[in-house]
Amino acid sequence: MDKKIFFTNLDDLKENLELTEGSSKAPVRHTQEWFTQDFEGQLTIDVFQTDKDIVVQSTIAGVEPEDLEIFLHDDMLTIRGRRQQTKEQKSADYFYKECYWGGFSRSIILPVDVNPEAIDATIKNGLLTIRLPKLERTKTVNIKVKKH
Repeated sequence: MDKKIFFTNLDDLKENLELTEGSSKAPVRHTQEWFTQDFEGQLTIDVFQTDKDIVVQSTIAGVEPEDLEIFLHDDMLTIRGRRQQTKEQKSADYFYKECYWGGFSRSIILPVDVNPEAIDATIKNGLLTIRLPKLERTKTVNIKVKKH
């Protein structure tokens, strides 16, 4: 397809979507956002527990530790970062272009309370592992009822 025809069709699509924004069949997002907003990629993650920790893992090959930001706010863990492309290729030189370059983030609500002072995050062979120690809660105590 000719590039000019593609962009003409894209403009037609945008115009048609704008016409339907007020109807009940309108897309959820405003079309202005579709064409102008910079989107972040979303990380895929595994979250599991051991006896003592909640463990979050994500494959983030090509990301340096200094390009990552991980923070905990109440019960929400957020991982944010940027994957930098090392060398820019001309678009015409690609056969496939499936790797995501740019910003990414992921937030998850933790299933239990954790100790924020003892969280450990490491990267090894492109795998980010975050260990969040569970807070020890009082164990079940049997309470005897007394008769007055």
